[in-house]
Amino acid sequence: MRSTYKQLYYINRSKIKSDGTTSIMCRITIDGKAVTLATGLYCQPEEWNSAKGEVKNSRINGMLNEYRKRIDDTYDNLLKVNGIISAEQIKISMTGEFNVPQYILQAGEVERENLKIRSVQIDSTSTYRQSKMYQYYLREYINSLGKKDMLFTDITEEFGNNYILYLKMNYPHKPSYRNHCLCWLKRLVYLAVDKGILRFNPLDDIKYEKKPQTKLMYITKNQLQDIMSHPKSDPLQELARRTFVFSCFCGLAYVDVQRLYPHHIGTTAEGRKYIRTYRKKTDIEAFIPLHPIAEQIISLYNTTDDSRPIFPLRYVV
Repeated sequence: MRSTYKQLYYINRSKIKSDGTTSIMCRITIDGKAVTLATGLYCQPEEWNSAKGEVKNSRINGMLNEYRKRIDDTYDNLLKVNGIISAEQIKISMTGEFNVPQYILQAGEVERENLKIRSVQIDSTSTYRQSKMYQYYLREYINSLGKKDMLFTDITEEFGNNYILYLKMNYPHKPSYRNHCLCWLKRLVYLAVDKGILRFNPLDDIKYEKKPQTKLMYITKNQLQDIMSHPKSDPLQELARRTFVFSCFCGLAYVDVQRLYPHHIGTTAEGRKYIRTYRKKTDIEAFIPLHPIAEQIISLYNTTDDSRPIFPLRYVV
C-alpha cells in the first residue's frame, strides 16, 4: 500500500536576513509524521504566495520545482529499495545527515553509546551496565542462528518467541531477567519504528512472563524486634545489622545512609536531633526527626569528623 505523502512549502517569517529576505522551507509529511528541510532558497516575504506555495520570481519557482522533483524521485527510489518509506528517510537521503542502523546488533551498540552518555548526565550507570548483558545474550542467540547480525526487516514474532525459549533452555535466569532481555529487544525494534525502518513492532504481541509472587514484601514488627535483639559477633555483620535497623527507623535507602555525613545531623530548639539531606534517587530534600533508637545507633559512629561518612560502610563500585 502506498503511503500518504505530501509536500508543503512555506517561508520562515521568524528569521529575516538583513537584506529583508527569508528562507523557503519544505515540510514533508508521510503517514502523519513530518520533517522540515531548508531548501536553500530565499525570497522577500511580500513575494510569497502561501496559497500556491510559489514566489513571484519565476527563476526561484523553477528551482523550487526542481527541488520538488528531487524529493519525488527520492521517494520513489526509497520505496523500490526498502518497500517502506518515512519522512525521516527522505530527509536523511536529501541531506546526508547520518546513516540509520539497519541491523539490530548494530543499533544495540549505538543505543549503548547513548546510554553511556546518559549515565554520565544522570550520575547512574546501572542501566548502561545491564545493557551489556542484554546485548550479549541477543548477540549470542543471533550467532546461534548462524548469523553475525540481522536486518530489522527480518525480525518476526517467531524470532522473539524463540529468543525467550533459547534463554530458558540455556540459562537459569528468573522470569524477571528474561523479561528484561525481551524488553531490550523490543526497545531496539521500537527505535527502528521511530526511524521509519519498520512500520510497526512485530514483537508487540509477545507477552512478558508473570513474575512469581515475592516471598517477602516487608518485615513484621516481630521480625524487626528479633533482628534488634540479636547482635552479631562479627564487626562487619554487626555494622550491617545496625545500619539496617537505622534505615528502618529513618526510612532511608542504603545509598542515602551511605552518604550521611555529620553535617547532615542537626538539633531543633527543643533539643531533638534530625537528619536533613537530599535523596540520591530523587534529589529531593528530606527532613527526618530521629527516633531515639536511631539516635542511639548513630551515636556509636562518626558524628564529628565531616571528612568521613557517619557509617564506615564498605561497598564495591
